[in-house]
Amino acid sequence: MNQASAPIDHALLAGNRRPASSYRATHFLWEVQAGVAVVTLNRPERKNPLTFDSYAELRDLFGNLKFADDVKVIVIAGAGGNFCSGGDVHEIIGPLVRLKVPELLMFTRMTGELVKVMRACPQPIIAAVDGVCAGAGAIVAMASDIRLGTVRSKTAFLFNRVGLAGCDMGACAMLPRIVGQGRASELLYTGRALGGEEAERWGFLNRLCSPERLRDEALALARELADGPTFANGITKTMLHQEWAMTIDQAIEAEAQAQAICMLTQDFTRAYEAFAVKKKPVFQGD
Repeated sequence: MNQASAPIDHALLAGNRRPASSYRATHFLWEVQAGVAVVTLNRPERKNPLTFDSYAELRDLFGNLKFADDVKVIVIAGAGGNFCSGGDVHEIIGPLVRLKVPELLMFTRMTGELVKVMRACPQPIIAAVDGVCAGAGAIVAMASDIRLGTVRSKTAFLFNRVGLAGCDMGACAMLPRIVGQGRASELLYTGRALGGEEAERWGFLNRLCSPERLRDEALALARELADGPTFANGITKTMLHQEWAMTIDQAIEAEAQAQAICMLTQDFTRAYEAFAVKKKPVFQGD
């Protein structure tokens, strides 16, 4: 039997899948229910800052989610009325001032890798932004696909406030695409906080919720997406990011190929059959 006609080892393919519901997080809270996973940054007494360890664990978790067939959508939130205050001053900023360039580059590459794996994982990511959303916290929100917020949210890309450039973790590439070049320039040059109403007006937040309803509305949106054609949603996310580097002609051809693949799914057939009998399709992600 030649290699081209060798049977597919379905057990081997299944072995690559890793149920995420059984994952036990160390540096944040993690739960999975009905296809929706929730990451809760859980250091409310410090407004949920990130540490070296939480950066690394988030990087590894999002990197592995491409193998998790039990997670369809992810919600990221913070505990205690705040999203994330950025890198912990004492556990990250203090040690960094004592490092040399090679070690510093290792750190900045690790933090940038978190944004890469968030963009690369096929599941849509919804950030529920309340209260303080600063520094690396603002980047995590920026790297999410959808952002819900509150009037009292304050988003600040405050890197220049600590003597750093605004070009952190992809901010100079991604933020202008969300709010526009001029507005991104203002935020990155000044480090000022963007209030909730202004953030919604600028397009950084998709919509505003009351603080007491924020988590519920983020979960409701996540469940709505999880009930949709999740394989096709993953293709949409992939194309949204890949097409940044394409010409219009390249994008049109790439989308033609991607859509043809989606037309081979059972969800596409289910949608047609449901439409024919005037029923709502029940998607299963295959």
